[in-house]
Amino acid sequence: MANTRVESWTGVTPEPSWWTQWKLRDWAWFAGLSIAAGIILGLYGSSFGYWQFVVLGAWYSALLVAGLAWRPVQLASIGIVLPALLAVWLYSIGQTTTNNILLRDVLQGYAAVMWMSALLLAATASYLFYLFTGREWVGQWATALTWAGVIMGFIGLGVRWRETYLGHPDWGHIPVSNLWEVLVLFCASTPLFYRYYEKRNEARALGAFVMPLVAAGVGFLLWLTFAQHMDQIEPLIPALQSFWMKLHVPMIFVGYANFTIASLIGVGYLLTERSRRRGSGLLLRVMPSSEVMDDVMYKAIALGFLFFTVATILGAVWAAKAWGGFWSWDPKETWALIVWLNYAGYLHARVVKGWRGSAMAWWSFMSLWVVSFCFLGVNMFLSGLHSYGKL
Repeated sequence: MANTRVESWTGVTPEPSWWTQWKLRDWAWFAGLSIAAGIILGLYGSSFGYWQFVVLGAWYSALLVAGLAWRPVQLASIGIVLPALLAVWLYSIGQTTTNNILLRDVLQGYAAVMWMSALLLAATASYLFYLFTGREWVGQWATALTWAGVIMGFIGLGVRWRETYLGHPDWGHIPVSNLWEVLVLFCASTPLFYRYYEKRNEARALGAFVMPLVAAGVGFLLWLTFAQHMDQIEPLIPALQSFWMKLHVPMIFVGYANFTIASLIGVGYLLTERSRRRGSGLLLRVMPSSEVMDDVMYKAIALGFLFFTVATILGAVWAAKAWGGFWSWDPKETWALIVWLNYAGYLHARVVKGWRGSAMAWWSFMSLWVVSFCFLGVNMFLSGLHSYGKL
């Protein structure tokens, strides 16, 4: 009645309230997350410090918003959590990788990561095949393989978190403590965010540009596994024994993932524009419009910049706790600042100056080298307070 009255007075139908737009699955998502948070608080809340509640609240809020903003996250989360909990339960009843084939070949952290690697490599090949053929069924396979790889990657990280406690209870930690673990996180999170941009913009051909870098990451991960044996679980050094790691590192990699996606879409933009100038070419048939690619680059960088900024602030607070100062011009900190200034400049040029087109695509693409050096180059070639990440 009230809504009808407002409409008759103004001639405009009022927007429905946000809660009336929720579907049954959204309410189930909200209830499931709330129950899970309640169980965690019931089991471990008595031993929580102030910041443990902050961490739990941050993860709860992030998952709730992500699941409501993009509903596939809901099913993907279920597909991650249930197998991971099964693996944790199998460990709790005394099963091991030597006497349980499901743990050994599928659910243990190492095995799940190997499955992730194979699936993402297959997804990359499928996206490239789709680019050259345009066959819809190939694109559907590429999407399915990407989702499967993402799910297996996060299952691997979740189960590995439990496995860090098996060797010795004091070793337990979130699995983002060395180069191998964070590379798994990068390889799982980058295609996850890419899938969001692909679905939102109906731009499947972009996967042929984004996924090859993910495949390169998988190749590096496999080298770390078989040549460097960095998949072994080890105790944390004192500087990493902090709850700040549960927030700082995942948020940094949200930034890395989105920056990477934007960079590679920049490549797609430049090559498509080249084909358009020539008046012919394969890319003109399958790639989205220049406006769509420009918009995706901007939104990916904006989201990445937000998370990277917050993560850098949290890292400074963590540094003050661990090393006695918020900023020490350590090589990692210096390059993080360079990354931040680079993308701050991009956003200023895009929003304030109104820059668009090829110049911004070049900026996005060249930024990949800045991000890559901050992520890998500093760890591999420079030394400093973050030298625990070296090969």
